This record gives sequence, C-alpha cells and structure tokens, in this order.
Amino acid sequence: MNKPRVIFPYTEAGLGHIMPMNSIADEFEKLYGDRVECVRSNFFTETGNADLMRYEKHLADSVVSYNRHPGMGFFATFNMDFWGTTISSWSAVVFIEQNAAEAGIAHMTELKPDLVVSTHWATNYYAMHMKDRPLTAMYCPDAKINTLFRYKCDLTLASMPTGYRRARTLHRRRYNDDNIKLVPFLIRNEAFSVSRDKRVNRRLIGADEDKFTVVLADGGYGIGKLKPMTEELLRRDLPINLIPVCGRNEELFRYFSTLESRGRTTYIPFGLADNMLEIIAAADVTCGKSGASMMAEPCFFGVPQIITHYATDIERWIGKYYLNTVGSAMKIFNVKKAADRIEQFANDPSLLEPYRKNAEAQRGNYGAEKCARYIFGLLCTKFPELKDGTELT
Repeated sequence: MNKPRVIFPYTEAGLGHIMPMNSIADEFEKLYGDRVECVRSNFFTETGNADLMRYEKHLADSVVSYNRHPGMGFFATFNMDFWGTTISSWSAVVFIEQNAAEAGIAHMTELKPDLVVSTHWATNYYAMHMKDRPLTAMYCPDAKINTLFRYKCDLTLASMPTGYRRARTLHRRRYNDDNIKLVPFLIRNEAFSVSRDKRVNRRLIGADEDKFTVVLADGGYGIGKLKPMTEELLRRDLPINLIPVCGRNEELFRYFSTLESRGRTTYIPFGLADNMLEIIAAADVTCGKSGASMMAEPCFFGVPQIITHYATDIERWIGKYYLNTVGSAMKIFNVKKAADRIEQFANDPSLLEPYRKNAEAQRGNYGAEKCARYIFGLLCTKFPELKDGTELT
C-alpha cells in the first residue's frame, strides 16, 4: 500500500505563517514519518508559475501596507467581517487574482494530497476546491479565528483559549466538538533547546552580559515604530543593551547600521536574524507590534512585552489576549511614553516582575505534539489501518 501523502504548503505572508508550519511539519514527520509521506511545499514559487508568485507577493505586500498604514489594515478586517466568510474568501482568493486561483487549485491537484495542513487560508481554499477533495486541517495562531480562517475545512486548530471559546460561542453552526480543537501554540521546536540564562544568550549575541536588555521587533518586515523607538532610545543613551531587529527590511537595517551609541548604550542592530530566539531569550523586555509569534515567543521565555501598535483588528485581539488574559504585556502607543517606561524598568527591573511571572506561567502551553496527534487522528478517519492509539480525535 502506498503511504498516505500529507502536504505542508508554505505561504510567505509574514513569518507568523511560516514558523508554525515548520513546527507542525517537524513534529508530524518525527512522530509519523515512517507511516506517511510528508511533503513540504514552497507552494507559490516551486512551479515557477508567474500568477502564483504574483499572488504570494500580493499577500506579503498587503502585510507591509497594513503595518505602514494601520487604518488600511483595520478597514480590511472590518470589510472581511462585514461580507462574511464565503464572499470574503472568494474575493481574497479568486476575485483579486483569478488566474492564481486556478493555478493554485491545479498545483494542489498535482501534489496529490490525502491531507493538506495549512497555516494560511489561501492554501486551504485551494485544497477545498479540488475535484477529488483531500482531508484538510488549518492552524490559526491568532486570538480570534478571523473570517478567512473560518472557511470550511475538516479540522481547525486554535492556539488561544479566548479564540477557541469565541468561535464556539459565535459560530455554532460552523464549529462543533469534532471540527475544532484547542492546542498549544506552535512555537518553533528549537525554542525548547535555547538556554533560559539571559547572560548566556547575551554572550551568544555579542551583548553586555550585565546590562538590562531591550529587544525591539515589529515582525518579519520590520515596519511599525521600530525606527522612531530605536532613535529615541539611542538619544537617551541609557545603560542598556539596545537590540533592534529589522527582519527583511534591508533598507532599515542599512540605516540602523549607520547609527552609533553615544557611549552608555550597547547598540546591536540585526537584520533577518536566524538566532531570533536567542535574541528574545536575552531580553528583559521586548517592544513592538502584537503579531502572533512576536507576542508568543517572548512570553515563552518569560519576557514581558510593550505593545507599540496594532496593524489590524486581528493584532488588536492578540494584544488584548496578552494584556488581559495572560497579563504579560502593556500597551503604550506613544513612542516617548514607551521609552519613558523602558527607562523606568532599566532603573528598577523589579517593576517587571509581575509581568514576568505571568509570562512564565504560560510556558507549559507550547509545543506541536498535541496538534500533530489531532491531525494524525483526522488522517486515520480516511486510513483507519494507521490507528495505533497515539492519535487524538
């Protein structure tokens, strides 16, 4: 018998879609790779299809635009909610680029999946529109399962209890005990091997082991209040490690590379950092937008967060979760006031202790194993001979 074929299609629309896919693909392959064929697909680029590549660029460009102009982001999410899942999904996938939708369904068919695991709504849409439809699972990392993530699939996986409860309460016709599950956050697996000793991590990234450490990050595209926050903190010349991370924003990194400390601040800018987890684990506080991973990863390491902006209503819901439910974050949108708060914490780090303890309390709610076992349970509904008691249903 041929092994069932499980496809993990990647979408470049912010690292918040890529990192959880790495996590679940790694774990699923580790647990079940001997019984299924796991295929990681760079879905939008691997065929060289110009329409698919253009559509993925549109997705990435939208993320950049929403971060530059949050009003656009809030209007976009309001618009999705207004029109509802069916119309908004068709509009976001088909109307914007019909040729890409046709190419996406065709390529998904070429991959011959028995199960498609998505961390972005577009690849789930393609799988759901195949002639011979495979099983579908979709992971949502957000505190609100937004309109596009509510598109029909066999299994929705939610990582935040507020989002799970909201979905069950407000969308009872869509969700039931069988088709939505609450799972831990899909942090990158390598997070579990990063030292929890801040001094060790500071040494690894070239920072001063003994200084209060501030990490500034605004997601994979480095757009938000990263530039004015960095300039303001450099101007104050505090006795801190100041570590701004620009992600893919090469222009900003080049600019930051021209800046220098006035003396007391140890200033270390990064571009797209492959050691981001060590950078976060070195911090006493992080500062930036409330993206899913940008909030979850500091929380995992017990690092309090200052939220400086929301790009969309989705990020507002994520922020509210860490502000009100977890209690590991604070919201300060004004750059000077945020810098004032950082200066206060640098002078008296004990003020961060309640936030740190609240973050630490969440550490057990991370990891991909439970998610992998639910997905395997879904696969077993089509291939019952695979059942071995490790699957979850």
